[in-house]
Amino acid sequence: MALTIGVDVGGTKIAAGVVDEDGHIVENLLRPTPADSPDEVAETIAEAVLELAGRHDVEAVGLGAAGFVDETRSIVRFAPNLAWREEPLQKKVAERVNLPVVVENDANAMAWGEYRFGAGRGESHVVCVTVGTGIGGGLVFGGTLFRGRWGMGAEMGHMQVVPKGRLCGCGNLGCWEQYASGNALVHEARVVAAAGPDRAARMLELAGGSVSDIEGEHVTQAAREGDPAALAAFATMAEWLGQGMADLAAVLDPGCFILGGGVSRAADLWIEQARTAFIRALTAREHRPHADIRPAELGPSAGLVGAADLARHP
Repeated sequence: MALTIGVDVGGTKIAAGVVDEDGHIVENLLRPTPADSPDEVAETIAEAVLELAGRHDVEAVGLGAAGFVDETRSIVRFAPNLAWREEPLQKKVAERVNLPVVVENDANAMAWGEYRFGAGRGESHVVCVTVGTGIGGGLVFGGTLFRGRWGMGAEMGHMQVVPKGRLCGCGNLGCWEQYASGNALVHEARVVAAAGPDRAARMLELAGGSVSDIEGEHVTQAAREGDPAALAAFATMAEWLGQGMADLAAVLDPGCFILGGGVSRAADLWIEQARTAFIRALTAREHRPHADIRPAELGPSAGLVGAADLARHP
């Protein structure tokens, strides 16, 4: 069975793995990301690939990169959390490993992994929304991964949902990820806790008593323990997610939405509220089928698995 290597390049870690044609990870490893040096990132990726290729007969390499990847699937035009600016990542890695290499946006890779081997199996029209620090996305329609004319499609986290709203890291105002992401969850939790400390007693206790020290793990744990402020923060995030998915459905009409990313690990706390908000905001909701909304199945391995499979489709 043909083996390929998938690499998920994040701001803090590089995950690499050998993947078979059924999406099973045969072996994987982790390396810290030297985020300040593009050359060191390429070298670290190559070292991981060469180590795995030394133990397995692999045919190609797929790199999932958190950034804008051009239409040739070789250059990272821009990355918010790495020092990549017009970075020829494909060339640098291919020269070091002597294997075919393709580069893909990390959310696209995750969407493909879920479509092929996870929650999207059997669906023809899939929208994957990665809810993490920000919001990423990937679209698979009719068995084809949608990239857009310049390779930068499906950046749904940067739809403007609030004119002149919160400043986003992309430089625009009011982007969806400022209201429906992990960062947005923390922002909302801090606002609610500051306005009513009594309602946020457990969340504040976990954060050492300081509103400004509340982080995502505090919100999640406090919500699981019934903290009213933490639950309210999740409810607000879910409302924004549902509204955004309804807007996407008006344009794309998918069969299902798959929700992944770090915040999805707490999906039991908010996914039903997101479904309710989605249906309430869906245009012509009484006269159309409703897209299913599902949590991702592959967890943090989705991007690695998807990148490895996409390496089979140069």
